Amino acid sequence: MTALPGWLPEIPGGQPYPSVFATVSGAHLYGFPSADSDVDLRGAHVLPVAEVAGLRDGPATLDRTWTRDGVEVDLVTHDVAKFCRLLLGRNGYVLEQLLSPLVVASSPVHEELVALAPGCVTRHHAHHYLGFARTQWRLFGRSGELKPLLYTFRVLATGTHLMRTGELEADLTRLYEYGPAYLPDLVAAKRAAEHVAAPAGLDPEPDVARMTAALEEAREASRLPERATSGDALHDVVVRARLADGQNR
Repeated sequence: MTALPGWLPEIPGGQPYPSVFATVSGAHLYGFPSADSDVDLRGAHVLPVAEVAGLRDGPATLDRTWTRDGVEVDLVTHDVAKFCRLLLGRNGYVLEQLLSPLVVASSPVHEELVALAPGCVTRHHAHHYLGFARTQWRLFGRSGELKPLLYTFRVLATGTHLMRTGELEADLTRLYEYGPAYLPDLVAAKRAAEHVAAPAGLDPEPDVARMTAALEEAREASRLPERATSGDALHDVVVRARLADGQNR
């Protein structure tokens, strides 16, 4: 896998608000970064009490893109309250960010959120992955590029695995059993170049249809709960994080 820059841990500390965590998402997390892939940093920050309780609200989301040493970095963080609301909203994207093993910065609050994450997983997360797959499949149909095709396979495999096991696995190279036999070849091609067309003559539609049906069946058979159970605990985490930041200022 393409190595991540050694200076990434410097980034969270240079942001305008205290960092709860920052992790790497995108192609590096999914198992198919190319040498020219950008680095997607995702995480959460803590707004001070004065910027959530007064008349002037602080930014619920910070979004910044820049280039350092030839590497494009895309940083997106949400205030901890917004992040937790998204987490409770059956959002697989933020769940993957929270549980990413590619940790750039952490904190005790991050550790608490990770511990509470299993209580946020429901069978309705399947809707997130089915919707994401449809979007990427349409993008592949318009562009013919390999990247959205791999994203399609990745989210279908991740969603099916989550429904069947309750475990989140975002790395496609660990999920080959759910996809067609040619997936490793597609991953190798994507690692060689960020923007490349899918192989000529490839007809992935039957495999996408099969994997979509498998995710739908896994959703119906899943023993995951209907609703998240971590809501009250996440509320307490947000309150304590906010108050602790106020005391440190």
